Amino acid sequence: MKQAAAPSPIEMMQETTTNKLRRPSVMGRLKRDKWLYLLLTPGLLYFIIFKYVPMWGVMLAFKNYQPFLGFWKSDWVGLDHFHVFFTNPEFFMLLRNTLILSLYNLVFYFPAPIILALLLNEIRLAFFKRIVQTLIYIPHFISLVIVASLTYVFLTTEGGLVNEMLQKYFGSKVDFLSSPEWFRPMIIMQTIWKETGFGTIIFLAALAGVDVEQYEAAITDGANRWRQLWHITLPSIRSTIIILLILRMGDVLDNGFEQIFLMLNPLNRDVAEVFDTYVYMMGITQGAFSYSTAVGLFKAVIGVVLVLGANWLAKRFGQSGIY
Repeated sequence: MKQAAAPSPIEMMQETTTNKLRRPSVMGRLKRDKWLYLLLTPGLLYFIIFKYVPMWGVMLAFKNYQPFLGFWKSDWVGLDHFHVFFTNPEFFMLLRNTLILSLYNLVFYFPAPIILALLLNEIRLAFFKRIVQTLIYIPHFISLVIVASLTYVFLTTEGGLVNEMLQKYFGSKVDFLSSPEWFRPMIIMQTIWKETGFGTIIFLAALAGVDVEQYEAAITDGANRWRQLWHITLPSIRSTIIILLILRMGDVLDNGFEQIFLMLNPLNRDVAEVFDTYVYMMGITQGAFSYSTAVGLFKAVIGVVLVLGANWLAKRFGQSGIY
């Protein structure tokens, strides 16, 4: 039987050109997918109004903003606020505290939802699994004010449950709330307790997409549960882990204002003061609007650089990035 001749390069080029000409125009695609674009509109408006339009405010970082003069009449000072910030004796203290807390979050909190999702994935009784998931999701919806209040009730030296037990069994109390050495562990434990359960949602969704036939083949080959976890489960969710890690890198200098502010006091300030609380103190309590905007812009630029760098490294090692 005679085989059909392969198309020549000229014929392939003509076919590609024809396909391009057949593609609908922008207006044609808008008309065809109008309902999808209509569903997109609320989210698009949200990002435009609350994310992109306020970015114009970063110009304050380059001005000596005076409220009675207004935005346009305030003096242009260029990089003066950045120079003051970088030469401030507190800069390295803020940088150290922020980076240490972020490192603790990466080391202790980031793996926690992954480990918990893997454990939940091993539960075969669906009813029990749903109950556990419901219980571990609840802390995410509790206000940080309530979390700080619970922390105070448990750890205060004046009748706190933990200190009462320490007094009973060891004969002494520990001032957790005011001791600088206990501040960071306390913040990390709060974060793990509050967010670990809710963070499993993404990983459980990724685990649900793993092909069951791979496990069946592994069982046939004699692989135990540990081997299945190491060679099938983890590689299947590796791309999800890498993407979330890249996004997490953008928040390295963002430790969350509310949680730190609620647990901050004069006795632990040397280890507790971070960029977020410093911006609040300078911008709101002292009225240094331009200076605090410069600090916030510095954080944002570093976050973008870290995201781009982490994405480049991921693609460099053959993994899928966020773009």
